Amino acid sequence: MRGAGEQAAPGRRAQAAGDAVRARKGEHLELALDPAAEPAHGAGWDDLALVHESLPELDLAEIDLRTELLGARLGAPLMIVGMTGGHPEAEEINAQLGAAAQRHGLGVGVGSQRAALLDRTLEPTFAAVRRMAPQAFVVANIGVAQLVGQDGRPALSLADVDRIVEMVAADALAVHLNFLEEMIQPEGDRCARGCAAAIARLCEAVAVPVIAKETGGGISPATAARLQQLGVAAVDVGGAGGTSFAAIEQLRAERQGDPRGSALGETFAGWGIPTAVSIAAAARTDVPVIASGGIRSGLDAAKALALGARAVGVGRPLLRAALGGEAALDAWIGRFLDELRTALFLTGCRAPGQLRERPVVVSGRVRAWLEDLGCQVGGRAGR
Repeated sequence: MRGAGEQAAPGRRAQAAGDAVRARKGEHLELALDPAAEPAHGAGWDDLALVHESLPELDLAEIDLRTELLGARLGAPLMIVGMTGGHPEAEEINAQLGAAAQRHGLGVGVGSQRAALLDRTLEPTFAAVRRMAPQAFVVANIGVAQLVGQDGRPALSLADVDRIVEMVAADALAVHLNFLEEMIQPEGDRCARGCAAAIARLCEAVAVPVIAKETGGGISPATAARLQQLGVAAVDVGGAGGTSFAAIEQLRAERQGDPRGSALGETFAGWGIPTAVSIAAAARTDVPVIASGGIRSGLDAAKALALGARAVGVGRPLLRAALGGEAALDAWIGRFLDELRTALFLTGCRAPGQLRERPVVVSGRVRAWLEDLGCQVGGRAGR
């Protein structure tokens, strides 16, 4: 009997770990919609201006939003950012988001799939995206911290990663870089040693393109260059100015009576590189850039594309719209794309990629960042 108990212990530990992750995903889903999850400092869009073209010499009907990303043809340069999964309530939300991606020809991601590795019953909460989006560009998701050992827990195996990709029949795999969140999270994974080498191994071994994805801290020029050297196929900058997982973890720490996490969350609530700066930094590489972190309108998207992004990612607004159902999602996406078309028209662009050829006027905080980091926009730092 003792031997049977010893064999059962790992299973009980795995179940307990799965229950803990499931509960955390439920809290993340709830708190991501809390106004406190929005940071005090923006992503930098107010410091950017596109130059108006009074004689655009085109017909609005000529504007074509179709965009290529990692071999996929998107109906517009818009990705629905992976936000959720691993909790029973997430299945319906991911189904809504997947269906919207299918209707509009958008890319769509899922939240971290670690929970489903610990508890197979949670796989449908992620698989709902592909079920509702059979032709869409779907991105699987795992954390970089899971690629190295953490507190005696082994790193994920290649078989684990293959299972994550297969779970959603993914066209790409996002490896999220979320150590700002992990530092504040009461149960966070705080060992980053070996992560770069693990990303390089993954890029060589996995069957789909790997996207390095920040989650609120942004990307510096040096890190963007390093990620390219490691072999990633694209960089999602996940800059400061969007949903703040530092703030979300601060709220969780306060609920749990964790003074450390609460204090760190308050101190580091404004930490990170603004999204606008991160785009300019990552655009210096030769890999496609996805701009996420505070994209709230089609005009924001146009500015991001002008800085060098290939596509933009939107999370929180679409998560909120999904709770209102199909009509609310379609209305939000329709308004966003109308705003983007208008920005293209008013700058004389027939396609999103042409925005990279248009001048961008940069001022204020973003200009100071770019000048100090030596980044250039339109051929001149801080232009």
